[in-house]
Amino acid sequence: MASFSAKSMTMFFLFTIIFGFGFLHASAQLQRFTHTPKTDGSLNFLVIGDWGRRGKYNQSEVAFQMGVVGEKLDIDFVVSTGDNFYDDGLTGEHDPNFEESFSKIYAAKSLQKQWYSVLGNHDYRGDVEAQLSPFLRQIDSRWLCLRSFIVDSELVEIFFVDTTPFVEEYFTVPEHHYDWNGVNPPQTYIANLLKDVEMALRESTAKWKIVVGHHAIRSAGHHGDTKELVNLLLPILQANHVDFYMNGHDHCLEHISDLSSPIQFLVSGAGSKAWRGDVRETTGNGVNFFYDGQGFMSVQLTRTDANIVFYDVSGQVLHKTTSSKQLHSSI
Repeated sequence: MASFSAKSMTMFFLFTIIFGFGFLHASAQLQRFTHTPKTDGSLNFLVIGDWGRRGKYNQSEVAFQMGVVGEKLDIDFVVSTGDNFYDDGLTGEHDPNFEESFSKIYAAKSLQKQWYSVLGNHDYRGDVEAQLSPFLRQIDSRWLCLRSFIVDSELVEIFFVDTTPFVEEYFTVPEHHYDWNGVNPPQTYIANLLKDVEMALRESTAKWKIVVGHHAIRSAGHHGDTKELVNLLLPILQANHVDFYMNGHDHCLEHISDLSSPIQFLVSGAGSKAWRGDVRETTGNGVNFFYDGQGFMSVQLTRTDANIVFYDVSGQVLHKTTSSKQLHSSI
């Protein structure tokens, strides 16, 4: 495990951002996956996080309602915001928890679409390489989980970012073991990742830009704002006109507006166990919606509108929000 202070880690990251990562080795570009929109140009998907508990804590009930909404919207795929398997990720490629918490739970016909997943901090407590392994796709072809990657379409680019290595606390707390294989040294890993994300966002010509990570940038929930992401990732999102940042980690549903840019922070981490009554104040205002219970989120995109809906465990609509863009003429 790496040994360094929180202060030195933060100073290193800030230094690399200021000076453009010039002294680091060039990193590989993020892997891209193409997802074609519907014939009318639209794209629909569900967002769920913090779910893998073998059906317990109402995971099965949430999954059932996802199936209902998924059929109604004719979804194209599902996004998972991490903490896919509790409490400590997967033990290996043959861990029965994969099928017991994923394949057997999300069995509705409408959910038999591609799942794009990022890792959460609980996933890092297990065998990370197992969760990333192509072998799992042989068990269930829906599964696609990588550290960081891009889902690309004519309408939207979704940038999936591995946020767990950003959090300094995980490198110092003795209570849990984290699998940092493939991450060490974390300073270089994060600096290269930020460089790749910034470059991909800057070069994107997509109508909509969405970034997905496990940890919140802004949250009124149990964990609150993630200071490392506020300092390191948020300025990149603001500078590159990102529309939405979606995450889990806090076991609730939230919609928070950025006070300095058009970014909307959307928390969907209520796939199973929720923390009722565990609320904290965010930095500043901007909280449009907060629900400290189980549920999920849907996203409907067209060239002019993004319609976001939050649902509870019984499928009731809790909150809706719409973002619109002008359709520019090519004449």
